[in-house]
Amino acid sequence: MSLRRSAHQWLNDAGVAVLGLLLGLLVLAGSLEDFPAEEIRVPRDLLLGLVAAVVLLLYRRRWPVQIALVLAFALFYSSTAMGVGAVALYNVASQRGWRTSVTLGLLNAALVVPLFSLMPDQSTKDYLTSVAVFLLGYTVLIVAGMLARSRRLLVESLRERARQAEEGQRLRVEEARLLERERIAREMHDVLAHRISLLAVHAGALEFHADAPADQRAAAGVIRRSAYEAMEDLREVIHVLRDGSRAEDSERPQPALTDLPALLEEARAAGTPVDLDDRVPDPAEVPARIGRDAYRIVQEGLTNARKHAPGARVTITMDVPGGAGLSLEIHNPIPPGPRPPKPPGAGAGLLGLRERVTLLKGMLEHGVTADDRFRLYAWLPFPVEKP
Repeated sequence: MSLRRSAHQWLNDAGVAVLGLLLGLLVLAGSLEDFPAEEIRVPRDLLLGLVAAVVLLLYRRRWPVQIALVLAFALFYSSTAMGVGAVALYNVASQRGWRTSVTLGLLNAALVVPLFSLMPDQSTKDYLTSVAVFLLGYTVLIVAGMLARSRRLLVESLRERARQAEEGQRLRVEEARLLERERIAREMHDVLAHRISLLAVHAGALEFHADAPADQRAAAGVIRRSAYEAMEDLREVIHVLRDGSRAEDSERPQPALTDLPALLEEARAAGTPVDLDDRVPDPAEVPARIGRDAYRIVQEGLTNARKHAPGARVTITMDVPGGAGLSLEIHNPIPPGPRPPKPPGAGAGLLGLRERVTLLKGMLEHGVTADDRFRLYAWLPFPVEKP
């Protein structure tokens, strides 16, 4: 049995036990007036009453009915215990239903009422008055306990309703937030889809224009394919926001490390010179998640180079040192002269890369080196296989 309670609970239980002991002392004082002192062993009476009070203090919450039942019979041996038993009856009424409380009250009445007939030199009127006072006192105790229980249950019910109301409000706010996000995503899809479609149409017209130079047609082809891929990415984002699924669960095939040469060819066709130092023995053996994130890192590195250093040569180095993970290093020279202002949304791609690398428990570094080159470095550790 556990005696762990808060300080407030211990103080409340101690107050109940002391109240029972004080009531028992009053009963003992009345008994000494009605019976000769030699018929009542006061030390034993007080000791039994003190033991009853301690038992009530320790176990009133765990065994309220059992304690009240035992103290109902203890009154034959101690007047002080009778007062503690009355408080124990109140304790039952405050914790159990009315049937249990009334049953124990009737049992106490059946045991105590006959004792009043043993008082010497009393008339019938005095006997009836004593019985009436006793029954009234026990009734008050039971009713007071039931009222305390009803109040406690009401407070608990109100607290539960308040908690449910707060939880419902939180869910409504969350639902409204999700609906607003979906609405914004749809608006973004409508606006961007229109602009990207126009870009793809004009790029396609330039690609298939007979009088356009070959290099311009090739660059237009890259723009057209990139626009269509951007449309697919945008539809995938809207699908994720609408259905609550993850991007990894999409039916669209995800890029792998083996798709990197095609990405580099697209960059070269768009006018970005790229050198690849591939030291990976077998790209197909690289885990799919590592390969996908490595592809996205290289893609973001090439995008940043085109935005901030157009025409600069980009050098990419891939390696698997020790077979423990994949290292990626992308760097390009910074063009001389004043740097152009950052375009809107600059830096968001690097934040996304950091989130990817953090999920893999890897490392990401980026910045300008001492020889005026922008360097992007990532370390993607391979997952440890469990034996």
